[in-house]
Amino acid sequence: MKKNQFVASLALCAIVSAAPAFSAALVTSGAGSDAAAITAARDSFRLDIGGGTVTSGAGLFGGIRREINWDAVPDKFSAPNNLPANFFNVNSPRGVVFGTPGSGFQVSANAPTPPPDPPGPLVRFGNIDASYPGEFQFFSPQKLFTAIGSNVTDVNFFVAGTSIPGFTSAFGSVFTDVDLPNSTTLEFFTGASSLGTFGVPNFTKDHSQSFLGVRFDAGERITRVRITSGNAALGPNANDAPGNDLVVMDDFLFAEPRAVPEPSTMVLLAAGLLAVAAVRRRG
Repeated sequence: MKKNQFVASLALCAIVSAAPAFSAALVTSGAGSDAAAITAARDSFRLDIGGGTVTSGAGLFGGIRREINWDAVPDKFSAPNNLPANFFNVNSPRGVVFGTPGSGFQVSANAPTPPPDPPGPLVRFGNIDASYPGEFQFFSPQKLFTAIGSNVTDVNFFVAGTSIPGFTSAFGSVFTDVDLPNSTTLEFFTGASSLGTFGVPNFTKDHSQSFLGVRFDAGERITRVRITSGNAALGPNANDAPGNDLVVMDDFLFAEPRAVPEPSTMVLLAAGLLAVAAVRRRG
């Protein structure tokens, strides 16, 4: 039986879940007019993964869950500079390396202190287009994340701080300004095989925020997540004209990446299970 978990925290919160027919997929999603509208969904997904509420550094919670909120990314790796694709496996090891068909990635800059009004050209990707600071709102203050030259981001998992391929069992993300249904999705892969594509809920008001988290609880190994953010890439003069949906990301949450078992290990495990089964049959 398919399990779906829906969370809403405000009357204005609109919930949509578009999960494929995978019996092991537990979906938590929410959308609304501001950050408060999706906090309950985010918190519920945290509980689903586990790990508690206290980090021990590098976004690690209880050895069970990792989080990325972008806000401690140094200025030299923030807009207008690009973020290295392996920043969160080398500089701040959390077990993810990013990929994109585009030209790279950016994390928006912090506003100066005290913040000017208007907020400045580097805040919320104003360096890409001057309209974006008024378009995108943050969930956790105050940096956001986007691919450059593409609306596609691949999240590849590794054992944190190593080159050992890894897998996770759960991944979720906060999005800002998802206007159109089915424009923003998470697709989960184990190797080259897709586990399914899940739609991020949209909200019709400006400056909205959305959350989608998916956990697989029957042993599926997520080795990569493909994030499609809206239906167009950010760029000079690119805006939310009719039919366009520009979307950027805030917090990532995922279960601690574990090492993908070697094929020889899997063969030995399978042989062991067969031996146990044979003994039980004889008994």
